[in-house]
Amino acid sequence: MTFFPTTYKNPILLLTAAALLGACRPDVPQPPAPLPPVTTTPPPAQYGTPFAGVPDRQDAAIYQVNMRAFSQAGNFAGVLARIDSIKGLGVNVLYLMPIYPVGSLRGVNSPYAVRDYRAVGAEFGSFDDLRKLVDAAHARQMAVMLDWVANHTAFDHAWVTQHPDWYLRDASGTILSPPNTNYTDVAQLNFSSQPMRLEMIAAMKSWVYTANVDGFRCDYADAPPVDFWQQAVDTLRNIRSHKLLLLAEGTRPGNFTAGFDYNFGFPFYDGLKNVYRNGVAATTFTTLNNTEYVGATGTQQVVRYTTNHDVNGSDGTPITVFGGDAAAMSAFVVASCFKGVPMVYNGQEAGMTTAIPFPFTDVKVRWDARPEITKEYKRLLRARAASAALRHGTPSAYSTADVCAFTKTAGSEQAFVVANVRSVPVQYTVPTALANSAWTDALSGGAYQVGSTISLPAHGYLVLKK
Repeated sequence: MTFFPTTYKNPILLLTAAALLGACRPDVPQPPAPLPPVTTTPPPAQYGTPFAGVPDRQDAAIYQVNMRAFSQAGNFAGVLARIDSIKGLGVNVLYLMPIYPVGSLRGVNSPYAVRDYRAVGAEFGSFDDLRKLVDAAHARQMAVMLDWVANHTAFDHAWVTQHPDWYLRDASGTILSPPNTNYTDVAQLNFSSQPMRLEMIAAMKSWVYTANVDGFRCDYADAPPVDFWQQAVDTLRNIRSHKLLLLAEGTRPGNFTAGFDYNFGFPFYDGLKNVYRNGVAATTFTTLNNTEYVGATGTQQVVRYTTNHDVNGSDGTPITVFGGDAAAMSAFVVASCFKGVPMVYNGQEAGMTTAIPFPFTDVKVRWDARPEITKEYKRLLRARAASAALRHGTPSAYSTADVCAFTKTAGSEQAFVVANVRSVPVQYTVPTALANSAWTDALSGGAYQVGSTISLPAHGYLVLKK
C-alpha cells in the first residue's frame, strides 16, 4: 500500500521520529521543563468578540472540512454556502484542514507543507473570507479549530533561508526531512531551538486574536517533544479571554500531560476494522476504552472516527471499509457513542462511496445524492447532542463477541446502546440488570420495551435512553 507524503500518520513512525529528535531518549539533553508561556507584548488586536459558546471538551462533536474537496470552488466561500447543513447535522465544532499557503519547492501540493504560518492560502480565499466563515460558525453556535502543522515546514518557507538553524540538519548543514518517514516534501524543524519555538507559538497565538478561532488540531503531534507542547498549550491557555479546544493528532499519553483536551483514536479505528472486517470480538472496544485513555485525567477525551482525510484516501470510504451502508453506520454508532468525542469527515454523511485521494483536488463531495444516509447521521448526532448520557456519561460494557453493548449514565439519565458488528442477524441476551425495562428510542422518539433478548438484523443497532 502506498501512502502520500505528509498525509499518512502511523503512530509507530511518529514515536520513532520523536525518539530521533530527542523527545523520548533520556540520553539526549532536553530543554528545561516546564518552560514559560510565550507572551506577546502587546498582543494582536482582537478581531470580533471571543466566542462564548465553545462546548466543554467532553460535549464536542467535530466536523472535519477538507476545503479542496468540500465544494467545486474548494474555498472558504464553498464551506460558508453549506454552513447551515453542517450545523443541521448535529455538530458543534468545525475543524478546518490547513488554510495556509502551500509550498512548491520539492512539493507534492500537500496542504501539510506550510509555506507561511501567518497567512491564508490564496486558493482558499482571503483573510476576510476566513473571518466571515468563523463569524458564521459562531453565529450558529459552532466553534472553529484550525489545523496546525508544527513538526515541519515546506522547503520554501522563509525560515529555511532566514533561520537554517531552526531545522534539523546533517553534518554538512543540509536541512533534512522528518527521519524515518516518506515525508520528503517537508523540512524537519529542530525543537532544540528556543527561538523557533517562540516564533511558532507566537504564530499559533496570533490566529486566536486576528481570526477569533477557538482552538487547534495539531498535526503529527507525537513527533515534537512533549515539553514543546506543554509550552504551547500553557501559552494558549493564558489567553484568558478565550476558551480553546486543543486536539493532538497522536496517541502519546504525554499529550494529555501537556494539557491537550484530546488525543486521536488511531487504535480505536484499527479496532473497528478488526472487529467488523476480521471477526475480532466486540469486547475489544472495552479494552481500547482503557488503553487509549492512559494518561488522561478529568474530562480529557479521545477523538474517534470511522474516516478522516488520511484513511479515506488510503483505505476507502466507511462504506467500503466496513462493508456496506448498514455496517458503516453501525461502526459509527460505536465510535460516536461508547466513549470519547466523535468526528465526521466531510462527505461521509452524504454516503460517498468514492474516496477523496491526496492531494484532495480530483474528487468533490456529492451532496444530497443519498439523503437517507444523511438523515441517519442527523438522527444519531442530534440524539447524542440532546443527551448528556450519550455525550459524556460513564460507560458500563455488556458486550459479547458479536454485539457491542453498553450503558452510559449521567446523573439520573441513562442510555443503552447495542450494535450488531456482524453481517448476519444475531440474538443478544440482555443482562439481567437491564432485562424487562422500558426505554425511549433516542433515534425515533418512540417507546421501546426491552425484554430478555434483542433480535438484531445484520449490522443493526439500537440507541435507547431513559
